Amino acid sequence: MRFTFALAGTLAALLTATAVQAQDFKPRIVRFGYGLVDESNQGRAVRFFAKEVEKATGGKMKVRAIGNASLGSDTQMQQALIGGAQEMMVGSTATLVGIAPQMALWDTPFLINSAREADALLDGPVGERVKATLEPKGMVGLAYWENGFRNLTNNKHPVAKLEDMNGIKLRVMQNNVFLDSFKALGANAVPLPFSELFTALETRAVDGQENPYNTVLSSKFYEVQKYLTVTNHVYSPWIVTVSKKWWDQLSPAEKKVLQDAAVKSREFERKDTRDEAAKALAELKQKGMQVNELAPAEAGRMRDKLTTVHASVAVSVGQDLWKQAQDELAKVRAAK
Repeated sequence: MRFTFALAGTLAALLTATAVQAQDFKPRIVRFGYGLVDESNQGRAVRFFAKEVEKATGGKMKVRAIGNASLGSDTQMQQALIGGAQEMMVGSTATLVGIAPQMALWDTPFLINSAREADALLDGPVGERVKATLEPKGMVGLAYWENGFRNLTNNKHPVAKLEDMNGIKLRVMQNNVFLDSFKALGANAVPLPFSELFTALETRAVDGQENPYNTVLSSKFYEVQKYLTVTNHVYSPWIVTVSKKWWDQLSPAEKKVLQDAAVKSREFERKDTRDEAAKALAELKQKGMQVNELAPAEAGRMRDKLTTVHASVAVSVGQDLWKQAQDELAKVRAAK
């Protein structure tokens, strides 16, 4: 008899816990916008995130993955998040600089030399500190994903030395660090949303652009670009963000599900992106792009041209944050 009562009590406790858990998740549709095409590393990671969220909430929270910049450019989606008109997005940290100046740290040319350094910086105290600057502005950062090391493409000629940059009309992100960097290197830097880039390249409104191999491939830039120079001039992260107005309406359990899914999808996305990058370069060569690698001496000449940009970034993000980032990178490099 005692066993029967104990079993009944256990079942009652389980049913109560299940009922409480069910109450923690309201039926919700989450619009998760992104800029790249559906069959890109960005698209795959958003779909992975969506599955994790639906599985964790028993289908009560459903994530709609909306790619191809269908909800607007990164800057338009950011404003939609701030206003509460959209729930989530993933996009470049570079387009957030106007909202949170500390994000300019990630735009610093030749700051990060390897994926190992990037992970340590982004997932450590420096990355958390930068991410936290979004919340007072109306957005909540959940996790950094990888865009990758950026490289240069153009239609004029191969870029083998610093002087080859002269006069190239180069699309850059709508961000002062990128504008100042490429102007310092001699290019005619033109700020333009990513959603307008393919057409601008196709119509020769601009000569070239700079993005990781994966994006060059998934966006079919090889159809409208001839030369690719391996420069690895900037390590470029993406960041998964949520509307703070919407976030504040969620239960602690719902917030935890989204945060956990963002971290799981970060691990999936980084592996996917890195696996794809090597294949993407080989495929771009097969597609007919002429590829050359910038010599270390020429990369050094470019770095020397950008000392004023580095100093400007240090001022805009704050000397304390700049020093913390340099110290963290020194630790990672010393631990090799």
